[in-house]
Amino acid sequence: MKKRYFTLLVFISFTILGNAQNTVGLLSYNPAEAYDGYNLLFPHNQPNVYLLDNCGEIVHVWEDEPDYRPGNTVYILEDGRLVKAKRHAAVAGDPIWAGGGGAIIEIRSWDNDLLWSYELNNDSARLHHDFAITEDETLILLAWELKTEEEALQAGRNPDLLVDGELWPDYLFEIDPATDEILWEWHVWDHLIQDYDDTKDNYGDVAAHPELVDLNYTFGEGVADWMHSNALDYDPVNEQVILSVPTFHEVWIIDRTTTTEEAAGHFGGFSGRGGDLMYRWGNPLTYRAGDSTDQTLYYQHDIHWVDDFLNSSHPDHGKLAVFNNRLPGNISTGNVFAPNYDMYNWEYPMEDGVWGPTEFDRTFYHPDATSIYSTGLSSVQLLPNGNTLICSGRLGYTFELNPAGEIVWEYKTPIIGGAPATQGDSLTINQNLTFRVKRYPTDFAAFDDKELESQGWIEAEPNTTFCNQILPTSETAMQYELEVYPNPADDKLIFEWKAGVYATLSIVDLYGKPVYNFRATGGRSYVDIADWVPGIYFVQVDGRMAKKLIVQ
Repeated sequence: MKKRYFTLLVFISFTILGNAQNTVGLLSYNPAEAYDGYNLLFPHNQPNVYLLDNCGEIVHVWEDEPDYRPGNTVYILEDGRLVKAKRHAAVAGDPIWAGGGGAIIEIRSWDNDLLWSYELNNDSARLHHDFAITEDETLILLAWELKTEEEALQAGRNPDLLVDGELWPDYLFEIDPATDEILWEWHVWDHLIQDYDDTKDNYGDVAAHPELVDLNYTFGEGVADWMHSNALDYDPVNEQVILSVPTFHEVWIIDRTTTTEEAAGHFGGFSGRGGDLMYRWGNPLTYRAGDSTDQTLYYQHDIHWVDDFLNSSHPDHGKLAVFNNRLPGNISTGNVFAPNYDMYNWEYPMEDGVWGPTEFDRTFYHPDATSIYSTGLSSVQLLPNGNTLICSGRLGYTFELNPAGEIVWEYKTPIIGGAPATQGDSLTINQNLTFRVKRYPTDFAAFDDKELESQGWIEAEPNTTFCNQILPTSETAMQYELEVYPNPADDKLIFEWKAGVYATLSIVDLYGKPVYNFRATGGRSYVDIADWVPGIYFVQVDGRMAKKLIVQ
């Protein structure tokens, strides 16, 4: 099968093009500056996972039965398998249910065959929100576990903060899909402290133990969904897990080198801390340090180490990226920060009793900062070409910024309450909820030998001519019968064109600067590109049109 690379012909105008009539699907696109790839989309209130090209066209879909919903995340493995979290649409009567609830983790083939499934949704525990995939392809899953009123009070919970009569603290567990064996567990319930009742468990000085979690720190009125953790990631280099805890306005890092027994205690693992928190950041008030001016995170989502598809020399590689949802002034941003890890001592040093840094390394804004405000959901992804992809989840709006902060691609999830929206519809908040959007590069191994041709659009009555206006077919190149391959290339390019036709061919970079020129008649020509800088280039024929190339 032929892999479909986005090698349509384009004019070298490098102007952001859009269509004012588009209200859903692709809104604008600058192909010269947007990062070339495929966008993974799992919209709420419907069952299917979509892979879209940058024109917003479906190139692959994993369909599911109509009574399933996202639960909430999905990832593609390098061999083309899909790992996704889902749940039943009907949740009435479920003992444990809150926004973000899941139930089932599945692994499916590229052709959507079910390869493995695991379900946890009963009266004592339920999967929710996110999961992480390790280098051994085991899965670290996130779940609620029910604690009764009696258990919560014995642990030292303030009874005024038990409005639901029970608590659902979070726990993590690692499962091997090859054997269904549970390899490791970590429970926040094993790492509590409280200073409310000295006759109950976990009593102590909260300020003296920042590695422990204050059982009576609460957001809102003390509902059962106490933590509402919404994102999870795994660092295979340092064997650590990071968790986003939005009701604490914090992210936590946990040592995965522990055994389950060590993770239940305060000693063990390379950190020597057992399952206690190695690092927490975003709101030092949770451990009685600093004041409200020290808060940096506000109900954040999508915490993750910056490593996907980025070279290790990238300046942000290994840092942490996050979508910051509820900043004062009704603003949402994407952010990057470095937690200052000491690999020799296996710790995150504190300074003056708090974990650093004191501010973000980078902040990404939409040009209209309040227009992407999202109280929940949402994601941010740093792309290899220096761009940033941001999804405002409650608006179902995803956009890509270049390093200058200019929008070079925009997409509005074309779903209304689970049904396809129609081009021309004006969508409002929560109609097209989108938990995350992730872009995979065109040369991602999963796409090798896959048919990635257009299968239409999600939206009804799509604007089928939009991308044709941006990426027009070149009659001149067709006349020459020009072929350029391989694409992507890393060593040499081969040019073939119709015999007996003279043509001047030029290869230019993204900025239109010529890097190679030659004039030849029909046949075949070779160009050595072994020393070229990796990136996107264009082939011009007689200076009038171009074919897109990817040099690795």
